[in-house]
Amino acid sequence: MRRREFIAALIGATCPVSVGAQQSGKVPVVVYLAQGPEDDPEQRARAAAFRTGFEKLGWMAGRNVSIEYRWGRTEWGKERAVASEIVSAGPSVVLACGSAMAEALRDATKSVSVVFVNVTDPLATGLVNSMSRPGGNLTGFADYPFSMGGYWMAVLKEAASRVKRVLVISAPGDFGQEGLLRAAGVVAAEVGVKVVPAAVLTAAELEKEINAFAREPSGGIIALPGDPSGVHRDVITTLAARHRLPAIYGDRFAIALGGLMSYDADIADLHRRAAFYVDRLLRGVKPSELPVQLPTRYDLAVNLKAAKALGLTIPLWFLATADEVVE
Repeated sequence: MRRREFIAALIGATCPVSVGAQQSGKVPVVVYLAQGPEDDPEQRARAAAFRTGFEKLGWMAGRNVSIEYRWGRTEWGKERAVASEIVSAGPSVVLACGSAMAEALRDATKSVSVVFVNVTDPLATGLVNSMSRPGGNLTGFADYPFSMGGYWMAVLKEAASRVKRVLVISAPGDFGQEGLLRAAGVVAAEVGVKVVPAAVLTAAELEKEINAFAREPSGGIIALPGDPSGVHRDVITTLAARHRLPAIYGDRFAIALGGLMSYDADIADLHRRAAFYVDRLLRGVKPSELPVQLPTRYDLAVNLKAAKALGLTIPLWFLATADEVVE
């Protein structure tokens, strides 16, 4: 699989639509569901990208639209309760980040329009009926198809040929991550790697799994996007360095913490593009008329400082394929 082969669905020409869908004299309400705290640089970048895109389309918070920001990570298993609370308030549109919250909103309402961002393979997970004609009241921007799990496995093996065992970190019961894990397992069998699943939630559980895994040689790590890798990426990068485990992350921010490699999409850009969908919905377009889109590009980042600390010599041909090399 080549990184440039993912092609986003194209949106046809759109004509201005009057805001007749909104009740006369009533300011529409957009609920922005973040995937972390407001002081997180990643979350601020995503919100700023959405806000900038939204303002360019003529929407000004406090004037012709009300934007309700919901910051913080929703506790695992509490997504349905949060979704029900949001839907009961009757917002015009909900912008939801992450598969778990998107799935909860799908089950909570059939009438409130939902734009999802940063979800895994929405067609395979049942969020939508079709990528081009999603049906129902949800549409938006996915980050990875299931096949990406196999690509991460292949990239890790190419960069670190010594790896014979890979710990794949996910959350228990996450259907999207399970799909990525299955795809990783298929490629692992082809390249002679044993997959060791680690479905955990807490930092303590992560430490236990990684420490136990590191007792045997020739190990590596794939930290799947979403939790627990998102909230505990510092734990993973620290233990990977301590045990000299080459790791690849579906999260560019892991590189700043000393992670070896990341291969991901620009999630902030997806939020910027999501602003257009929110605009369309507020102007009367139905979610079923807006195709689900994939990222226009994915970037491979390699941290040479981390590679040196791991005693790993990454092939020059591999570095030549990277979009960013951190020295």
